[in-house]
Amino acid sequence: MKWECRVCGYVYDPEKGDPDNGVKPGTSFEQLPDDWTCPACGASKDLFDKLDS
Repeated sequence: MKWECRVCGYVYDPEKGDPDNGVKPGTSFEQLPDDWTCPACGASKDLFDKLDS
């Protein structure tokens, strides 16, 4: 399940993770640390919406 940042449109893809910020591929959005922020704009996790596709 992918998640999109409402602020900038960045899409978090669990298959890719966020390796630049220490998040390994295969990490679901729910498993991200509470203090994880959007790597593109710095928005907090609560500003992401689940994508339907």
